[in-house]
Amino acid sequence: MIKVFIADDEEPARERLKELLGDIAAELPTSVVGEARNGLETLERLPDSGAELLLLDIQMPGMAGLEVARHLASLPEPPTVVFVTAHDRHAVEAFELNALDYLKPVRAERLAAALKKASVPNREQLAKAAQNAREYISVSERNRIVLVPVREIIFLRAEQKYVTLRTRNREHLIEEPLVSLEREFAASFVRIHRNCLVARAAIRGFERGADGDDEPHWVVVLDGLEEKLPVSRRQWPALRELVAEK
Repeated sequence: MIKVFIADDEEPARERLKELLGDIAAELPTSVVGEARNGLETLERLPDSGAELLLLDIQMPGMAGLEVARHLASLPEPPTVVFVTAHDRHAVEAFELNALDYLKPVRAERLAAALKKASVPNREQLAKAAQNAREYISVSERNRIVLVPVREIIFLRAEQKYVTLRTRNREHLIEEPLVSLEREFAASFVRIHRNCLVARAAIRGFERGADGDDEPHWVVVLDGLEEKLPVSRRQWPALRELVAEK
């Protein structure tokens, strides 16, 4: 029996999916272990549900289904994701159809086919589920997902195999490559050093740092933090232009 979680902001749509699961129960027995009305609720409820498969609406308030799928990649055992939508404008190419499925419209025979080929996708496949920059970065803590709003992040610093995510209030460790984060959030973060990205909005200015053969000439002053971060000589010309633009 497949444990299924249903995420859709419309109650009639959730009921319709449960009816269809009932219609194919003789062929594919399922058990609905949870429901959610939006993306944030999905990420809060799903980890403890034991769900093996998620029927996920793409268009939901608060957080779209495509971003939800990306955050699920931080779970130790993420569920298989099957997207459901009534909108043509969502591109099927946005995700790997061999790993994730896409139902439009949702019919019993099509749902049965999706469930038959469902297998647990790996993190890389889930991470490809959306092309737009996320509004949150997910941190896995004790089989639950903690969401950190990107707008609250002051800097991202690579340290060994982890990246430290720093807000005004605390630090989190994530296992995403800094170069991928730089590419995704290029509009809101700037590289100040080979191992550090800083939120453009958090930069309050620059001060002259210590001189020396191996020391940077400048440090960046950040809003809300006493810590000042070193700027590499290589990055300083681009940052100087950023200051000039302000």
